[in-house]
Amino acid sequence: MKKSIFKVATFFLTLSAISYIYIGCSNDDDSATSETETETETEITDTDFVATDWTSETHSKDVDPNYTEVFNNTVVKRLDFVVSNTNWKAMLADMTSLYGTFGSSSSGPGGGGGGTTFSDEDPIFVPASVFYNGKEWYKVGIRFKGNSSLQSAWQAGILKLSFKLDFDEYEDDYPQIKNQRFYGFKKFSLKNNYNDTALLREKVAAEIFKNAGLAVSNTGFYTLYVDYGSGPQYFGLYTLVEEIDDTVIDTQFSSGDGNLYKPEDDGSNFANGSFNEDGFEKKTNEDEADWSDVKAVFSALHSSNRTSDPAAWRAGLDAVFDTDTFLNYLAVNTVIQNWDTYGRMEHNYYLYNNPDNNKLTWIPWDNNEAFQTGKQGGALNLNFSNLTGTWPLISYLYADSVYKAKYDAYVKATTEGPFATSYIQGVYDTYADLIEPYATTEVKGYSFLSSSSSFYSGITTIKSHASSRASAVTSYLK
Repeated sequence: MKKSIFKVATFFLTLSAISYIYIGCSNDDDSATSETETETETEITDTDFVATDWTSETHSKDVDPNYTEVFNNTVVKRLDFVVSNTNWKAMLADMTSLYGTFGSSSSGPGGGGGGTTFSDEDPIFVPASVFYNGKEWYKVGIRFKGNSSLQSAWQAGILKLSFKLDFDEYEDDYPQIKNQRFYGFKKFSLKNNYNDTALLREKVAAEIFKNAGLAVSNTGFYTLYVDYGSGPQYFGLYTLVEEIDDTVIDTQFSSGDGNLYKPEDDGSNFANGSFNEDGFEKKTNEDEADWSDVKAVFSALHSSNRTSDPAAWRAGLDAVFDTDTFLNYLAVNTVIQNWDTYGRMEHNYYLYNNPDNNKLTWIPWDNNEAFQTGKQGGALNLNFSNLTGTWPLISYLYADSVYKAKYDAYVKATTEGPFATSYIQGVYDTYADLIEPYATTEVKGYSFLSSSSSFYSGITTIKSHASSRASAVTSYLK
């Protein structure tokens, strides 16, 4: 669903709406939800501060991204946000305007409805201090992020919400942070591990894609503490995710100069005749109104020679779309049962026009729903017998004997390599031991776990899932 980039950061909220905001901790300080103001607005203050912690290595744009520092798989790191009480209330007021009353599952966007309609606007950014290892990053843009996960957590009364971070979002207001970076990174998503009692799905799925040879975000475990006026509050264990339109295309391709799209709704299922520019939001080269590369894939995919001359059809599609990468992705995604993406939902993937071959290349995104049968009809069968609707990138390619053979080979490679049962269960055990102290101490109102036992049950579930998928693949390949 298309989202606006910014929203005017001034809100008028009635006293009664503010009073419903529930902060899920035992705390006598009500500074986060004060009822003394009916008007809240984003605060831009202290414009003449000195960035005393700034160093070239940690804060500047003049260094390569430090993956070792930011995405370390052997430690859980900590981030602290310090946001003014005024700005925190503005964020909560904005969420109320988008998704209704906090903690009221029956409230839809704007305070009415059944809670099944997503907002078409992003939550607002506000400036905040971000602290890591004793250093401060200044006036960082932070906002809540997500679609169904954001709405569901908000209406369930859980403040463990995902965040988007942009380190130079406010450089026009604060020139001293121009081109501010976090160890070479401009942006991150801080994912809340929604609907994941094991708290591992986002990270492990990304690593499986990576180990299968696909371009994908790097990830890392972080605890988050937020001080909105009454001291640091533990928000729980998060997964920090590298942004595709920041460093992924710069470091995993020869350059980041190609067209990058984030498809969502409006034709992003590639149905014949459904192309719509709004469905393929440009994340690079936005000023160039050119979707010719996407249109070329539509044309090649739906060419009339698909059944009359399959070899010519494949040649035409291979010339504009990286079918080999897609089939690799499709095999991994189907084996691990990552249902919340193409084939069931028109979102959660990127397309990048790879400068090396001028082909649109598939990049997976948002993997917190992996390793389970899932919702919305459930995960797709390995032979796609339960595929419903129009998803021609799956149905057309799988119906072609040459492409099917490649897909089958990738299915086999997945269970023999990055998702081999004994290997992946060892990964689960290693990460479970790493995050256990932080997962089992999450606080009510800031957690999707009903108790610490939910975490252990979650680990057992995904380990059993790995065994069941190995059996499913064996049966399929026979």
